[in-house]
Amino acid sequence: MKKSIFSLIVILLLVGCENKSRIEGLWIVTSVKVGEEKMTPNARWTRFNADFTQESGNGRFQHSYGSWKLDKKSNELSIANSNGLEDLNNPFVISINENEMIWERTEEGQNIKVTLERASKLPETYGDKILGLWKLEKAISNGNYFTESDTKEMNDYIFFRWDKRFVIASEKGRVNGVYNVHGHKPEVELIPYGDQVERDFWKIQFDENSITLTLLNSEKTVKRKFKRINRFPK
Repeated sequence: MKKSIFSLIVILLLVGCENKSRIEGLWIVTSVKVGEEKMTPNARWTRFNADFTQESGNGRFQHSYGSWKLDKKSNELSIANSNGLEDLNNPFVISINENEMIWERTEEGQNIKVTLERASKLPETYGDKILGLWKLEKAISNGNYFTESDTKEMNDYIFFRWDKRFVIASEKGRVNGVYNVHGHKPEVELIPYGDQVERDFWKIQFDENSITLTLLNSEKTVKRKFKRINRFPK
């Protein structure tokens, strides 16, 4: 009898250790469903460490850290953020299948389903991809910042800095401001300093070493195509 009880304890410990080791590592959120609506954030990730600490972020930006706990009997996952708000909802019930993990629970009467995929490196957000110096190659229609042109001899540029500030230099002059990249869609909001130029919103199309910005909420088509460069034009 004692031997059977000891064997059962060993099995439970092994199962608990297996579940713990399976959840450890880096996971990227590939889908979030709230009821029937998809609300998947861009490049969201969570890393579960062996010492029961965890950190989360979007792209290269880590914005949360804390601890995690997994109930081996109910497969309920509890996540606590030391620098965030307390989670007042029930823990997630999780299932793991090879390199995919699913979290499920109910929040305010709606079913929540989060699908994650195991990863070896951090994903990139739209904000990560847009960082850097971009030289204007083509401008369709006149707008706040650039004069319409299709010549590649222009020295106009836009510089998206890491601190969420931008610098634009063109024939119209120099414009400084801050920018905000949407958390779910490839869109960027440009917010210039001062009141001479109003803020506006642009859709971002990413290509290899180039981006195309298309002005949103405009009656005419306004586009700006840029090529990535590593030196400021002279």
